[in-house]
Amino acid sequence: MPIGRNSFIQMTKLSNVKGRITYISSHAKQENLYAVYETTERKFWRELAKCNQEEFAKSGTIGKYIEARELIIALPEGLYHYEHDYLIKHFATDFKKKYGVDCYAALHHNKRKTNFHIHLIFAERTKLEKPVVKVASRNMFYDERGKHVRTKKEILDASGDIRNGCKIIRKGEVYEKKEFSIKVDRFKKDSFLDEAKVFFTNEINQLVLHEEDKLKVFDKNSPYLATKKIGKNNPMEEQIKADNEVRQEWNRTVDRAIVSGVSE
Repeated sequence: MPIGRNSFIQMTKLSNVKGRITYISSHAKQENLYAVYETTERKFWRELAKCNQEEFAKSGTIGKYIEARELIIALPEGLYHYEHDYLIKHFATDFKKKYGVDCYAALHHNKRKTNFHIHLIFAERTKLEKPVVKVASRNMFYDERGKHVRTKKEILDASGDIRNGCKIIRKGEVYEKKEFSIKVDRFKKDSFLDEAKVFFTNEINQLVLHEEDKLKVFDKNSPYLATKKIGKNNPMEEQIKADNEVRQEWNRTVDRAIVSGVSE
């Protein structure tokens, strides 16, 4: 019979990292906020957001830019009794140690105190020890989209004036200053979330005091069915609840079958 419950970790992409940090660390917005911890200075996130916006504009990609990513990690209630500042620092610093990127973390309960969890926001880029500065060897011209064009003529209107939003970088001026690395590829891969689940499940299991409170990573190839988390104000709440009940009944049937000696 399976021991312990499955760990739950969810990842989302953030297009407004500064706003999200403010939200998860605000006592006015979070009824049960216990502790926050950041592995770097707050201005890092402002600079990171600016870098990602600029890189996205230069790429010409259609859609939404990603400034950072966020993991939501459900914790066993038994961990609530740890000193909260220690707990949040432990998870944030171990994450940085493993993946080499800075993060901002907040420790919460939901309103009904049924879900003890961590919000961990992490950067996909690292700050360079020394910025890479590029100086124009000749006049450089940029159109309204910030795209570099070859000649001044390409940024002039019918009257011969520079169009609104276009600009000229004069010879000898700095036209690019890179303070961050390129994005870390591993965070973009589907396998990263599976890897993170194993990492945080192990972190949690090192802290729990009782063997029966240990978590396990859900095995997609097992006969058990995963239940779905119901988010706040989800219009599908009733349907998901009904679906989860059927899945839980199936999982209880699997428990009984395995105890009876039926093969997987």
